[in-house]
Amino acid sequence: MTIDTDQDLINLQIIGKIVATTLKAMMNHAEPGMTTGELDLIGKQLLDKYEANSAPKVTYGFPAYTCISVNEEAAHGIPGERILQPGDIVNIDVSAEKNGYFADTGGTFVMPPSNPLKDRLIHSTQLALTKACEYASAGKKLNGIGKAIQSVAKQKGFKIIKNLCGHGVGRGLHEEPREIAGYFIPQDKRTLKEGMVIAVEPFLSTKSQFVSEMEDGWTLTGQPDNMSAQFEHTMVITKNKPILLTRC
Repeated sequence: MTIDTDQDLINLQIIGKIVATTLKAMMNHAEPGMTTGELDLIGKQLLDKYEANSAPKVTYGFPAYTCISVNEEAAHGIPGERILQPGDIVNIDVSAEKNGYFADTGGTFVMPPSNPLKDRLIHSTQLALTKACEYASAGKKLNGIGKAIQSVAKQKGFKIIKNLCGHGVGRGLHEEPREIAGYFIPQDKRTLKEGMVIAVEPFLSTKSQFVSEMEDGWTLTGQPDNMSAQFEHTMVITKNKPILLTRC
């Protein structure tokens, strides 16, 4: 969507804060021995508290309230009986709707103990998102977001998962502009416009450039022993720095 009124921004800020608060709480409460299903219920309780609805559930019938992906899983993992173990790489993606407005956020962490490679992967993915946010302003080419992410990945020695990407958001979970790539596509001539609402989410990995859907119809995984990380912000494009709706 593109923001038309002050009320649009207010409502987006409300749902942005809700998903950011929910993500932070879930990350803080995660501990070894907990199932991903139990962690998901923490997210559900918070969304219920704020009278917000799980966006993947209401939009696509996703069988849980948040997406929790562990280790070999890169995205869209279904919370359930999987038990979190020390050393696991855990990604949580929280998206929700309130009063007809949507926001989307995500983050990755390691269940202690970590190791230097996992720490570097997570730090590099955070940096890629930061650089993409610093770039994004009205009038610039949309493909510069992917170029900023690609530059960090190359510098840090990681790959980009090419079939996972950012997207427009606001009045729905996935809107125009669709497929905001996490790598540079010279042919993409689209331009960022003032008031545009987008979700930017770099996916960096150790081995895989593509992920495949598992038999459950949702979970996306790379090649065996691949590790990946994702961080995501929903933002409003301005003439200067974007408004980060999901910063907590």
